[in-house]
Amino acid sequence: MRVLYVRVSSIQQNLERQISNKSDFDLIIEDKCSGSVPFFDRVGGRKIKSFLDQDLITSLHVHQIDRLGRNLRDILNTIHFFNELKIPIFFIKQGLRTIDDDGRENTISKLMISILGTVGEMERNQIRERQLEGIELAKKRGVYLGRKKGTKENMLKFLNKPKNKKAYELLEKGYKNVEVAKISGLHPNTITKIKKLSSQLN
Repeated sequence: MRVLYVRVSSIQQNLERQISNKSDFDLIIEDKCSGSVPFFDRVGGRKIKSFLDQDLITSLHVHQIDRLGRNLRDILNTIHFFNELKIPIFFIKQGLRTIDDDGRENTISKLMISILGTVGEMERNQIRERQLEGIELAKKRGVYLGRKKGTKENMLKFLNKPKNKKAYELLEKGYKNVEVAKISGLHPNTITKIKKLSSQLN
């Protein structure tokens, strides 16, 4: 079975640019989560692991390397797992494959994947640094204030906020707290609060 794996970091992002020639694949598996989440901890990753355990996958196809992950170690661990099973991973945009037709590991691809994976990891760290710098600057200007200390928010109003409502729906579907936080862009503490408040309503 030829599987196409696609991933975006948030609900708002479009998956379509990663999906072309759908007829070339037997199955398309989607994930909406941060690339920092280990591959087999994702909803889609767990589905792929299940198919691997059943010996149903003959090849995995990914639009580009950073869709597999943003953490170099996890990318290499995932590739190693597939290599042990002699199942090639094809990175469409870069034109790379992990295993040749003769079943041997492609050494040139291994080198390129390591380099590109490192670049992807650096980009993620730079984005995070810029976000933290932006928050610090906003605090200094008095823009980033948050809610005033001692104030409380109506429970239903809190749960009906667009992002919070979407997070609640994802929790109801069985997503883990960490997955919901990555998809929604909310802080893990907020997800815990949503889960706690929603249980009080049920």
